[in-house]
This record gives sequence, structure tokens and C-alpha cells, in this order.
Amino acid sequence: MDMFEEKYEKFLSDVGESRIMVLSTSENDVVSSRMMSVVRIGDRFFFQTDIMLRKYRQIKANPHVALCADNIQIEGICEEMGHPLDDAAFRESFAKHFKGSYDAYTGLHNERLFVISPVYVQRWVYVDGVPYIESFDVAGKNYSFRKYESQ
Repeated sequence: MDMFEEKYEKFLSDVGESRIMVLSTSENDVVSSRMMSVVRIGDRFFFQTDIMLRKYRQIKANPHVALCADNIQIEGICEEMGHPLDDAAFRESFAKHFKGSYDAYTGLHNERLFVISPVYVQRWVYVDGVPYIESFDVAGKNYSFRKYESQ
């Protein structure tokens, strides 16, 4: 396993199997953000939403999205996967981590499953109080860890 893969696997483990994250989408140069229940399966991030909502229309118009939680930023490409009940791995993980949302929304006719494939990831890491920026160019499999120094 090379350094990129080792560090990226550690990052994914740190993120965990599920999180409430901010999802940012855009259409026609207008950006909007909202909290979402997100599950991670492997190295991809999954969520569900209703086809009548603004974020659905924005993702269909522009699949470039971002997730944010705590000191983590994930930029990626978002793709519709069908109805959430059609994906067993998502169903199981979402029901386990977000049972209330699963029970209330997953079975609804208008719900759709989306997957985000990360392209670029960045997070702030503090070592003995010193800030570092850890970056993953996922597409290029490049890793960097550099001390933050204000100019």
C-alpha cells in the first residue's frame, strides 16, 4: 500500500460510517447549503433526497458538490443511483445510523439515492496546537501534509 492509500484509508476511518454533514450545491452561479444525513460506504458518500427539492434540481444541473463537517471539506462528483430501497448496502447503513430519517423518508416514492465520489479532500489537523493542512487529490492520488503559515 502506498502512502496516499494509507493516509486516505486513515482519513476515511476518521470520518466514520456516518455523519451529519453540510451539502453544498449550485446552479447558475447560485450556491446553497443544507445539513444532510450522510453514510460512507467504502470510499464514497451516500445520501437521499426528494426529487421535488431544490438540491435535487441543482445536482441534476451541476453534479459538482461539496460536503463539510467539522474541519473536513470534501469536493466531489454526485450521481443519482435510483430509489434508496433499491440499494441494499445503503438501506442497511442508513437504517442503522439514521433510523428516524430512514423510517420517515426512505420508502417515499419521490426519494432518490445519490452517491458522491470524492475528487479532492482537505482537513485541518492540529499537532501539539500547530495547524497543518492535510490534502488528498483523490483523482491524482496525491497526498500533502503541510504546516499552515500565514503570509
